[in-house]
Amino acid sequence: MARRVDPAILPLAGALDQRVTAGLLYTKLTGNRVKCTACAHRCTILPGLDGICRVRSNRSGELVVPRGYVGSLQVDPIEKKPFFHVLPGAEALSFGMLGCDLHCAYCQNWMTSQVMRDPSARSAPRDIEPEELVSLALQRETPVMVSTYNEPLITAEWAVEVFAKAKAAGIVCGFVSNGNATPEVLEFIQPYVSLYKIDLKGFKDARYRELGGKLHSVVETIKRVHAMGFWLEVVTLLIPGINDDPAEIRDLTQFLVSVSPDIPWHVTAFHGDYQMSTTRDTLAFDLIRAAAIGRDSGLRYVYAGNLPGEVGGLEDTRCPSCGATVIARRGYRVARRAQDDEGRCLACRTPIAGYWKA
Repeated sequence: MARRVDPAILPLAGALDQRVTAGLLYTKLTGNRVKCTACAHRCTILPGLDGICRVRSNRSGELVVPRGYVGSLQVDPIEKKPFFHVLPGAEALSFGMLGCDLHCAYCQNWMTSQVMRDPSARSAPRDIEPEELVSLALQRETPVMVSTYNEPLITAEWAVEVFAKAKAAGIVCGFVSNGNATPEVLEFIQPYVSLYKIDLKGFKDARYRELGGKLHSVVETIKRVHAMGFWLEVVTLLIPGINDDPAEIRDLTQFLVSVSPDIPWHVTAFHGDYQMSTTRDTLAFDLIRAAAIGRDSGLRYVYAGNLPGEVGGLEDTRCPSCGATVIARRGYRVARRAQDDEGRCLACRTPIAGYWKA
């Protein structure tokens, strides 16, 4: 499967065509066709065309992929990713490119992720080299670098080029992803990526297909990411009338428990954005109800996000053994931490699952 470029986006497409390199995640087919393996779409791309993501294309039987730029770059609290069980209070150098393999109507990063589909999204590439990104992280003393803002799977070769240098400099690296992965791409990034956050957008396949994906692909990625030893956290943006049915939330959280009850699950508040500006915002009550279902399912670490100060203790990390508050938070700010150097609860010495050391 392949897609032609929208004529209205040709100027940007032309600029991105100058910022490419040879792809590594693909196989050659007959007739100069290629099959991309960077995401679960596994696009078969004809010469002169691109894949569903619009940024991986076939040039005369060779796959070319994005390189040498960022579409967004900033330093964020690691809690914003959100990683709540990774180096609490640390900052992360966060960068992304352009494009996505899904087309969510409520995308909160649509200015970068949907720029190759929607002419109203106006992001441009900023040229940069891996050494410059690593230098910025070292200057800012950020112990973590994260590929985010667009879908990092479709720019995995660039992420690995950056992360290979970052890891050599002692920086921990992570993906913030929709989870539409393949075994090939996970094996490709594993030597360089320690942290992996996945958006689990619901638990009904029909909804996933509306977004351009399949639930099965994300479910299998969650299983595989955990089995491969990445530190995994999962986020569900709770959207009223879309994925907030208690039965669906129960199915979703019971699935996560079947993988591991130690997976932190973040249920976060939706605010009208992009093509879903008329849907009501998620209320604190909605988050608290969903979180209660997650806890009842057996998840040990459940969080409610995007409504700081309105969800009781659901921003805090609590010890699953004694109930003591191990990390107290408000929004993205860590107010207090009661862990030893090994990440254990100071009250009862129970190990708290997480990635606690740089």
